[in-house]
Amino acid sequence: MTLNFTAAGSSAAKSFSANGAEAVPLLERELLDAGVRRMMASYVDMHGVSKAKFVPTGHLEQMLKGSEMFTGAALEGVPQSVHDDEVAAHPDAASCVVLPWDRGTAWFASDLWLRDKPFEACSRGILKRQTRAAADMGYRFNLGMEAEFYVLEEADGGEIRPLSPRRLKKPCYDALSALDNLPWLGAMVDAMNGLGWDVYSFDQEDGLGQFEIDFTYADAVTMADRYVFLRMMAGHYARANGCFASFMPKPYADRTGSGAHLNMSLAAIGNGSNLFGSASDPRGCGLSELGYKFTAGVVRHLPAICAVVAPTVNSYKRLVKQGSMSGYTWAPVFACYGNNNRTNAVRIPMGGGRIELRSADSACNPYLAAAMVLAAGLEGIRENLDPGEPNRTNMYNASRVELETAGIRELPRTLGEALDCFEEDPLSEEVMGKNMAASWLAEKRSEWLQYMAHVSQWEFDRYLRFF
Repeated sequence: MTLNFTAAGSSAAKSFSANGAEAVPLLERELLDAGVRRMMASYVDMHGVSKAKFVPTGHLEQMLKGSEMFTGAALEGVPQSVHDDEVAAHPDAASCVVLPWDRGTAWFASDLWLRDKPFEACSRGILKRQTRAAADMGYRFNLGMEAEFYVLEEADGGEIRPLSPRRLKKPCYDALSALDNLPWLGAMVDAMNGLGWDVYSFDQEDGLGQFEIDFTYADAVTMADRYVFLRMMAGHYARANGCFASFMPKPYADRTGSGAHLNMSLAAIGNGSNLFGSASDPRGCGLSELGYKFTAGVVRHLPAICAVVAPTVNSYKRLVKQGSMSGYTWAPVFACYGNNNRTNAVRIPMGGGRIELRSADSACNPYLAAAMVLAAGLEGIRENLDPGEPNRTNMYNASRVELETAGIRELPRTLGEALDCFEEDPLSEEVMGKNMAASWLAEKRSEWLQYMAHVSQWEFDRYLRFF
């Protein structure tokens, strides 16, 4: 008996939210019959790193009621002190997934609660607050995330290198490099499809050892759950083949960085119809008026959003115009939008019906990233914002005068600049809540200051004997 326990899997898991405790015995029976002996009450810390406690399957009912407690002060970025009450994981039964590589273990995405109510600083809860705000306006937020990451091996001498022996100047879409990696890549794609994620494309990307896997969109909370699970899954299949997966945004100065482009649209709650599509768009991009308003809100808040979708010191090594082996980095550097034009931070892909935020990278916390973007887009709708005409030219070649005339700002060039924008924008606290916004800012400021105090090899080589 093979059960996935996804939204398309276990009937008991699907019915839990509707039937509550009545569905618990059925779900427990399905898990035990499938050979599941332990369960993970899992959530993420501020960075989007998975945390969990393991619970024997016979204690499913207690686990779903929040039996698993966690000391918040032991986690990075959680706004709690050592004297505060513990937070409790409340697993979402509908998210239940049996690990494809360990059929004895089931994973549950969880919300954190504090004193019998949702914890304001829970990443998943922060996103759910924004999806409820969208639902109050009649919208469901659909999200797709393009998963890009490197898979590398460590040689006996400590050298980190791609698995494939091919060393190409432009490796993007190289068939033989992908074939060299099929032992782990094929197994991972098969596992994703076994979970009902519907992978429709995967390839060797623009950097040696870099791969992209694209799978079908879902509602934002489900997609964020899946991206968190994907990072755990990639790590397993890479390790099983003697290598490791890296979601570092820019591990190499001369290779392309890893994005996690957010592909977004709003659907009508009643019938699920895509509200961003338009066959009669006068701007010729196939985007509806609602979609343009959403886009305008995102562009308005992009500098602050950057601190969350590109959340590390290393992220800003990716957000530069040039430097990769293929010439351009393919990453955005300006707060602007355009048609099917990859030099814009917000792109309307060919065919319309959705928008893509290209500044998001592989290290983001997907819950917080999606929450910030959704809140900005909803603001654009509420205020009837207009983003102006789409940029159709190569924005990398735009002059300073052209940018100033068009009112186009540069995106933050460092994490420090992004944090300044985050702190100055009221949207940040509106989305995260006062305590989480302050904690995020303090944690990331500390990270930035530690980096600024670090003496790099580049500085050593350049200045040690400079005079």
